[in-house]
Amino acid sequence: MKKNLLFVIPGLSAGGGEKSLVNLLGQIDYTKYNVDLFLFNHDGIFMEHLPDNVRILPLPEAYETFSKPLQKSIITFLMRGELKSAFNRTAYSVVNRLSSNHSISEQRSWKYLSKTIGLIGGNYDVAIGFLEKTSTYFCVDNIKANKKIGWVHIDYNKMGMNKKMDEIYFNNLQSIVTVSEECANILKKTFPEQKSKVGVIYNIVSPMFINSMANQKKENVFPEASGETVILSIGRLHYQKGFDLAIKACKVLIDKGYNVKWYIIGEGSERNSLERLIKQNNLEKHFILLGLKSNPYPYIEQADIYAQTSLFEGKAIAIDEAKILAKPILVTNFSTASDQINNEENGLIVDINAGCVANGLEKMMNNRDLVQSYSTNLKQQHLGTESEIEKLYNLINNG
Repeated sequence: MKKNLLFVIPGLSAGGGEKSLVNLLGQIDYTKYNVDLFLFNHDGIFMEHLPDNVRILPLPEAYETFSKPLQKSIITFLMRGELKSAFNRTAYSVVNRLSSNHSISEQRSWKYLSKTIGLIGGNYDVAIGFLEKTSTYFCVDNIKANKKIGWVHIDYNKMGMNKKMDEIYFNNLQSIVTVSEECANILKKTFPEQKSKVGVIYNIVSPMFINSMANQKKENVFPEASGETVILSIGRLHYQKGFDLAIKACKVLIDKGYNVKWYIIGEGSERNSLERLIKQNNLEKHFILLGLKSNPYPYIEQADIYAQTSLFEGKAIAIDEAKILAKPILVTNFSTASDQINNEENGLIVDINAGCVANGLEKMMNNRDLVQSYSTNLKQQHLGTESEIEKLYNLINNG
């Protein structure tokens, strides 16, 4: 008999965790598993890549009302005589405004959203919260399932979350999955009581899929210019990704006379501040925010260097994708960087500051033999991780 699985994630608009889920769903054996997917937002560029076998659950009516603008939401609840829901919506809004830390706000306001949504119908064999915070809390509070799994895609200690709250939710999970050995070590040290539950499942990346998508566009995706070095970064426009640092590094290179263009694929809350920084440094022709791209692989394929300037990461799926396309890669020395790049062997790891990023890129641009050796070494590695799906099957059926 098929097992019934439920995956939960806020949406599929962008992000490494979101792409990781789409890749994982593409590997599941649908002759053995029925898969439902709960999304708080049904829009997003990755929606088109979902397998047809995945059933997207409709949004609960209470959530649709809750997610309306504040005044409209409260009036609708009051007109229905749902006073508790009106109070919850008000409290949710107030709590979200009290903290500048997005993670803390999400944690503190969760109970008001959870109480309004209530229990979702259906009884699953396994429910999987595929991102930290809301996805996992939803699995614990609002889903009936025989087994519950929570996924953590990030260096837990960098998010500034309330550990006591997560400890309560982790107590209600049978397994906690993370994406790298370093992230697992951090979780085990932070939550020693949960140590036995923590395991690693790498992000699933498929060389066959990535190469196929990269070859879909043969024409130039970047404007043609002779002698220009094209640098590409991918990620949400969020302070975590260190794009302000990238802009400053770009400025250093331009001032030294290098002919570079640095493109960013991604979108996010930092766009306005990044655009201001680009303008302040007169880099409008050299540092370009491309927005979201449903197929970023031709851009990676055609770039000269892939650069990840993050302050912290779990395991950046974009780095794995750049490795598969054998791009010369520069990454900053965030805590999990060495899980993905062997320094001076298949890429370059530099300190997290603009000067070191600029120096690293300068080194790569001035030494063609060096970057060629990075690419050659990547081509010789087995980089596909499709078999990671077996670890999930093991958790579902045995763990």
